[in-house]
Amino acid sequence: MEVFKRTSNVFRILSEAISEGIIIVNKQQVIVATNESANQLFGYDEKELDGESLEILIPQKYHRVHSSHVKGFLKESGKRKMGYGRDLYGLRKDGTSFPVEVGLNPFSIYDNDYVMALITDISVRKKAEQELKHWANIFNESLNEIFIFDADTLRFINANKGAQNNIGFNLDELINLTPVDIKPEYTEVQFRAYIKPLIDGTQPKLTFVTTHQRKDGSTYPVEVHLQPSKTTGRDTLVAIILDITERVNYTEKLEKTVKERTYQLQEALHKEKELNELKTKFLSLVSHEFKTPLSGILTSSTLIGKYTETEQQDKRTKHVYTIQNKVKYLNNIINDFLSIERLDSGKVNYKFSQFSLSKVINEVIYDANMLLKEGQKIVYPDDIDDIVIEFDEKILELILTNLVNNAIKYSPENTTIKVNAKAVNDEMTIDVIDAGIGIPEKEQKFVFNRYFRAENALLSQGTGIGLNIVKSHLENLGGTIAFTSKQNKGTTFVITIPIVNT
Repeated sequence: MEVFKRTSNVFRILSEAISEGIIIVNKQQVIVATNESANQLFGYDEKELDGESLEILIPQKYHRVHSSHVKGFLKESGKRKMGYGRDLYGLRKDGTSFPVEVGLNPFSIYDNDYVMALITDISVRKKAEQELKHWANIFNESLNEIFIFDADTLRFINANKGAQNNIGFNLDELINLTPVDIKPEYTEVQFRAYIKPLIDGTQPKLTFVTTHQRKDGSTYPVEVHLQPSKTTGRDTLVAIILDITERVNYTEKLEKTVKERTYQLQEALHKEKELNELKTKFLSLVSHEFKTPLSGILTSSTLIGKYTETEQQDKRTKHVYTIQNKVKYLNNIINDFLSIERLDSGKVNYKFSQFSLSKVINEVIYDANMLLKEGQKIVYPDDIDDIVIEFDEKILELILTNLVNNAIKYSPENTTIKVNAKAVNDEMTIDVIDAGIGIPEKEQKFVFNRYFRAENALLSQGTGIGLNIVKSHLENLGGTIAFTSKQNKGTTFVITIPIVNT
């Protein structure tokens, strides 16, 4: 200490000309001299640090490590920065710490060894480094892909982890590639033309949707945000890439849903339109079908009142018969409408029983004989007396009555209606064949539609619901109905029903 004081004036003159803090310690790490910059740096008055241990300027947690570092330095005895590659901190008098950079210089005076420490406060630099590191972390750890490439050569310069992970190329591979190599939709000429506004400075940014191709050949949709940047005097372009696979999938799913909902709405509107048309047709049909027989009933009932004489009984009987037929016709129409209501509401209760097929066919043909036109006849099926089936008897009678009556209605005079029946395995097939007006080919697909009337049958009485009822009952009971028809040649209806109910 005394030795060093001999040269203190020289030290003071030299050290005050230096802006960095200077602290000189002896072998025992005792401070023997400081300059004004060091005193201000650590918050001490002039000479206040003289004779103090160097550890007064070092945060407590670094004391043990610092001592070993100094011993190692003295042993090697060479000029160098202290703590190279490590963070060093100084401790002010007020207890606050700050980052420092320390340059160490050993020297000897009068056979005494000393170390001069040149200390620089690097708080500003450290803050800048931390901010730079923070931004580097943001760049590198961003889940979005970030590419930087040369504006002239188009070669990639850098890419963050998100980009490397998603595209499948590491940075060493990417620096040999360009954006064109990962964009199958672009050629180099097309891509250069597209980014020209950025190069020219006419646009500050470009945003567009494209497709990227990974190293493994798979592709994915992306949204690209591209803007110019300068790096060490080099023109570059920065691309921030958003993988929009989920967005595209959601959009496609949404569009599909909208399309489906639109289709469903259109179908619903179409069905509503059809329903309205059916209602209108139904009201028109009911009005017509009820008006005709009601007019006949009114006329006959009026005329009956005029035939008061005994000898006019035949005329009264004729009109009574007319009224009965008209009422029966109206009753059949009402029953058909009630059948539709029960079928639509699912309230039909079927009653299965075993019965002879001949019994039902006999009753149907017997009733139908009263409707035959001049010269018409019905041919009864052969060999059915021994056939017993298990089915709903009333429903089978309703089905056959409808088919036979239609055959009579739509066949001209002097024609034959044939009824055939045969059992094959567990099924019974019954054919009703006529030589009537037939069904126009273009209208055959509508035959079983409710209220449908073929063009060539519009002048005949009918509601257009009989065949619809027949088909519904058969489907409910495991049966089928089909037909073949040629206009002006005739029609054959074929029903198939199970012989035994299962």
